[in-house]
Amino acid sequence: MSNQLNRRDFVKSAGVAGLGLSLAGGVLPVFGKNAPNEKIVVAIMGLNGRGSALTSEIALLDGYEIAYICDVDENAVAKGINIVMKQKKQKKKPKGIKDFRAALDDKDVDALVIAAPDHWHAPATIMALQAGKHVYVEKPCGHNPKEGEMLIEAQQKYGKVVQMGNQQRSALESIKAVDEIRNGVIGTPYFAKAWYAATREGIGNGKKATIPKWLDYDLWQGPAPRVPYQNNLIHYNWHWFKNWGTGEICNNGTHEIDVCRWALGVDYPVRVSSSGGRYHYNDDWEFYDTQVANYDFEGDKTITWEGRSCNGRPVEGRGRGSAIYGTEGTMIIDRNGYVLYDMDNKKIKEVSPETKNATMDTVGGDQLTSLHIINFQDAIRTGAEQNAPITEGHKSVLLCHLGNIAHELGQMLTIDPKDGHVKDNAEAMKMWGREYAPGWEPSV
Repeated sequence: MSNQLNRRDFVKSAGVAGLGLSLAGGVLPVFGKNAPNEKIVVAIMGLNGRGSALTSEIALLDGYEIAYICDVDENAVAKGINIVMKQKKQKKKPKGIKDFRAALDDKDVDALVIAAPDHWHAPATIMALQAGKHVYVEKPCGHNPKEGEMLIEAQQKYGKVVQMGNQQRSALESIKAVDEIRNGVIGTPYFAKAWYAATREGIGNGKKATIPKWLDYDLWQGPAPRVPYQNNLIHYNWHWFKNWGTGEICNNGTHEIDVCRWALGVDYPVRVSSSGGRYHYNDDWEFYDTQVANYDFEGDKTITWEGRSCNGRPVEGRGRGSAIYGTEGTMIIDRNGYVLYDMDNKKIKEVSPETKNATMDTVGGDQLTSLHIINFQDAIRTGAEQNAPITEGHKSVLLCHLGNIAHELGQMLTIDPKDGHVKDNAEAMKMWGREYAPGWEPSV
């Protein structure tokens, strides 16, 4: 684990606090059971997709014990347990359970790791905090803006660590890049472009179908209003249905928009607009395969998001990334490092990851996820400063939600830069929260 130690040392020496990152409110160093020489006992919720990557990385790290694998898919539970045991660092076999709430009742569990679908992120986080657990929650932190606000309130009330899975905040090269921008390497930064381009297939027109025996569909829906099961929904296509998902801007835009907001040093916008549509296929996909969202901030700064879900032609030779433009140059940042250009488009500097596996694989294991989980671990055990506290995660996710609201209404939104709320638009504020299945309403 020499890389782990080197990366810890780098993050400390890089002066993360100097980059404007803040520790989540009310979190203090932990002594006793979770002191630095003790293991953090975790339950992992959701094992398809990101959950498998998180499980793989946590199982390899010192200082963790995976006590529970939780999934409504019995096949996924078996897969998760197999991932843990294959790593051969943990001798004790995790318990496989369907309902994660049973793990919250276990006093020995210190933290919940959430990689379930988007509609579960905030409700499960709140339940975990109320049970006295720390939380690592994948992006987006909420299905709607109100849920993000509830998470901040809950974190402050219960005083536990809540880290969102915007893993690039822990990328050593991204930390260096933002540090250079803050030190004036491109002059005054004023415009940032975030993009994601993929070539996704259509999802067709689903039909009502018999619920598979391996799936507890009622528990899968959980807080969401009940909708009959159909054959093109699980396990991935829920992203494109509004009852459960949040569209490409929250699915992948969260990462790139977060980097732009971080680099520009901005919080809430003053104006938001969005255009585009579902152009490529005529199917059940309810969001947009093509979207351009624009965010204007105080201090003459702007972020633009370009999402193309069904045409993967790259921008700047990259399928995803962020471009930061300033008065004296441009910085291109992605998960492979960063490139600096002067005003004549001359390449001045290029920085790549220290190791070949330092970039992020959204499905498999990766060093970038490992760094983020190590930071979460350090925040719990020693009170170390978080790279991605929920207070910061909410701001970036809120931009994505505002893009969706502006798109749905076909209007430019005027935003209060103090809290991100839409001003003088009752129709938009009706979309601030959502309805929940009876008995599932989250409350702090």
